Amino acid sequence: MTDFLSILGFSFSVTGPIFVLLGLGVLLCRTGMLTDGFIEGGSKLVFTIALPTLLFISIARTRIAESANAGMIAYGLLATLAIYLALEWVAKYIVQPERDRGVVVQGAFRSNFGVIGLAYCVNAYGDAGLAAASLYLGLVTILVNILGVITLSRSLHRSQGAGRIARGIATNPLIIGILLALPVSALEIRLPALALQSAQYVADMTLPLALLCTGASLNFRSLRSEIASTALATVGKLVLVPLVLTTGAVALGFRGIELGILMLMASSPSAAAGYVMVRAMGGNAALAANIIALTTLGSLLTTSLGVMLLRSGGLI
Repeated sequence: MTDFLSILGFSFSVTGPIFVLLGLGVLLCRTGMLTDGFIEGGSKLVFTIALPTLLFISIARTRIAESANAGMIAYGLLATLAIYLALEWVAKYIVQPERDRGVVVQGAFRSNFGVIGLAYCVNAYGDAGLAAASLYLGLVTILVNILGVITLSRSLHRSQGAGRIARGIATNPLIIGILLALPVSALEIRLPALALQSAQYVADMTLPLALLCTGASLNFRSLRSEIASTALATVGKLVLVPLVLTTGAVALGFRGIELGILMLMASSPSAAAGYVMVRAMGGNAALAANIIALTTLGSLLTTSLGVMLLRSGGLI
């Protein structure tokens, strides 16, 4: 009984703080303390400045040769690609209308790595989790951005072109932050104390502000529409994708922090950036919003369950 309570306590120590801040965001929005302008500005601040700064600081302070797990990153990239291809094949036969297929596929495989996934890893493993997850996040983010454009373009019959995709990747603030940090880490460059402390102040506000804005943005009233496609994407995102990716990782011998990061990242809800992309490309934005809302709520439960199962098996 003591062991079970210990496992349960660890599970909720990972997801509990996320739930509290998301709930606070919902509450503050309903009381009018968080306005639409604040949410929009705060979300933009997180994506363009705060989160890239957090990733830069984390990687710049890390000796990549000592902490980066090339096997974990390679597996994450290959598993993500394989899952995407499988989802595309399934969606071809069961998702109607055709123009919604890309929204469902993206909603099922594209995780909110930068906010909730990273917060899960920090809560579970502290600075070690942040350092190990940051490089993984950056490389997988490049892949899912490319796949997201491809699946939406296919279902909407829109041609994006390699140049436009490359330009979108090259101007992504998260990727820029990571690329700037890599030479600093590799060459062991010592940053000025003033610059480092100032950047740390910016980085420290990332997760609280991001989670508050995410909670305030949730709209569960819209879940009544597009329920079948929403449910399909949600089951894929919260059950099938984490189960397949984690099972494969266990079979290949990943354990400890590497297995934990793979599972936690895969278990995070559908990415909010997916909604922005769907809306910009003229897709079913209401469906994308539904998927984000439901997976954000459900992820807290399914991730807790996943952590409990792996912890009880002595795998993480």
